[in-house]
Amino acid sequence: MQKSLCFLPSSSLRRTALSLLLCPAAVLAQQALPEVVVTDTAAPPLDTARRAATGTRLNVPVLDLPASVSGVSAEQIDERADRGAVEAVTRTVGLAAAGNPGNGGLSYSSRGFYGVNSVGVAEDGITLGVGSGTINYPADTWGYERFEVLRGPASLMYGSGTMGATVNAIRKQPSRERSTEVMLSGGSHGTARLGLGTTGAISDTLTYRVDAYGARTGSDRGFDNSKGGKLMSALRWQPRGDFTLDVTADISSQAPSRYYGTPVVNGRLARELIGIGYNTEDSDIHYRDRRFKAKATWQINDALTLRDELYHFSADRHWKNIEALSYDSAAGTVTRSDYLEIGHALQQNGNRMALDWKAGAHQVALGWDASQANFGTASNSPYTGSSTVSALNPVAGTWISPDPYLPRMGATMQQKALYVEDAWKLNDQWLLMGGIRRDWYDFSRRDLIASTGFDKDLSGTSWRLGATYKITPLSSVYAQMTTGHDPVTSLLSIAASQTGFTLSEGRQQEIGFKQQLADGRGEWTAALFHIAKDDIITRDPNNAALSIQGGKQSSRGLELAGAYSLSRALRLEANAAYTKARFDELIEAGGANRAGNRPANVPKVTANLWGHYRVQDWRASLGLRYVGDRFGDNANSAAKHMPGYTVFDAVVSWNLNPQTTLSLIGRNLTNRVYATATYNSQWVLGGSRSLELMAQMRF
Repeated sequence: MQKSLCFLPSSSLRRTALSLLLCPAAVLAQQALPEVVVTDTAAPPLDTARRAATGTRLNVPVLDLPASVSGVSAEQIDERADRGAVEAVTRTVGLAAAGNPGNGGLSYSSRGFYGVNSVGVAEDGITLGVGSGTINYPADTWGYERFEVLRGPASLMYGSGTMGATVNAIRKQPSRERSTEVMLSGGSHGTARLGLGTTGAISDTLTYRVDAYGARTGSDRGFDNSKGGKLMSALRWQPRGDFTLDVTADISSQAPSRYYGTPVVNGRLARELIGIGYNTEDSDIHYRDRRFKAKATWQINDALTLRDELYHFSADRHWKNIEALSYDSAAGTVTRSDYLEIGHALQQNGNRMALDWKAGAHQVALGWDASQANFGTASNSPYTGSSTVSALNPVAGTWISPDPYLPRMGATMQQKALYVEDAWKLNDQWLLMGGIRRDWYDFSRRDLIASTGFDKDLSGTSWRLGATYKITPLSSVYAQMTTGHDPVTSLLSIAASQTGFTLSEGRQQEIGFKQQLADGRGEWTAALFHIAKDDIITRDPNNAALSIQGGKQSSRGLELAGAYSLSRALRLEANAAYTKARFDELIEAGGANRAGNRPANVPKVTANLWGHYRVQDWRASLGLRYVGDRFGDNANSAAKHMPGYTVFDAVVSWNLNPQTTLSLIGRNLTNRVYATATYNSQWVLGGSRSLELMAQMRF
């Protein structure tokens, strides 16, 4: 096994960082770099004033877009010290985390829909094909300008698998102005982080950006430690004002937590086992990603812009763990089973072509996307093997399985998509937007053990029609109808038993209001939505052993979000969402009728609140995150019920000088014990109370 990339400080880098911290003026004089003063007295730019890049390919601000788009900026991420992508993204309205070690960690619920086949993840608008229910990249926030969320069906923008929402990570771009940022931190349980970002001009036509990040995190739970690192690089060539070529090359290696949860007995968490891990000494999870892109942009004239983007993504993943735990409190033992070893090898090559056309009151975007993904798996199926250890003093031992680890499956998927989108500005008050997209998926699978295979074609059409009315220059109301589609399973791992299924189709109706407050003091948004999804997998009412399409689920809800600066010293940010989600028609194994039940991992209520108070060079930030109760299954059984929870976080920052900020970060201040997900008969618990000291330097 290759060693994980981890960009932790070398001795020379430690000396440089220490010099920067203690005597930045001397180091800056040696570097002869322009001074960047950290004022941090004004609020971050308004979300509704930004271009809605995640929600449309057209140049339309969020205030005017007839859809729900919000996000977190790099400034907000720094204020809250959110270094994990999940922590940052779930600060947005209505999004709850549902990740676990088996799905890559980037699984969310939104608007009543859950999982990687209904909530997509993209980077700069490109999604990597989903195989075996896994998304693992991007895992951290370093090197990104923003994380945005388009809520509701997003097939018009991103294709299949986006019924609930799509999370889009937007990279920081090269700049001609030379600047560098450094982040160093250390804290509880041996946690350490190092981040470096630098940008500048190489020549009159070339600019660059490099971002490097490494982290090692610990915990008071066994096997709940992680490490990883990445290098992101970008080069921009602009030989003339109307042409730009952007090239990026990124590598990443992650060794995430191997903690598979704490046993639950009859719906009760075995609190006496909190902190104890039951994996093996040689257990392993690692992800290695490589991403390369080249994008050319040519502004032909004031009305026409042509874009073409080539990319290559690859992801290698490996798991070797014990995943199921059964606690016998009377005997004082834990039985370990499901000895799983699984490997993924995924490569995706693609090309995206687009033409932007401005014609009078119209903005039009035309595009053609094409990609091919190759996905291979290996495993030790059927995953037998078991052992029994002491519950309170387990001997980890080594991982042993009677089942051989062999290549199992190879699959290829070719995807093509054609779309058109139009924004028609009727006058200063009215904007009409419409778009339509057609996706084609050609799938081929070969089972390497049985030497069998099959081919499967899928297709789906999605569209959006919306209107926005500007009540005033700073406020608008909108209405929209949107359709989308989800696969019944991950597109890259369709099984032979699923060849008769089509894409599940959904439709959304949404109305909303957006307003910016006078003098940029704040903003607020509201959205009411209803989503109905048809043709989900259910059981035949006349033969419960037979899976068919024909089930239905729906959701409706209200989302509110806002930010307000009461003064230059005090700023509040808050959001809340209520979602009523249910299965309208669903029969599961054994003929059990789930109609009326809430889908698994979907909370009814989520909320976030942050307050930021600043006095001279000091800033104090206090945050609250609330997630309502959830069920770990569609049966809504008491044994799978996860209570709601409230977690408090805080950050206290001090501007030591114009270039250096020191921050003390506290997570889960009340040390709340809470579950973020279920896994077999375990609860995957959220992090316990921790402290971290961070230094940020910009010059």
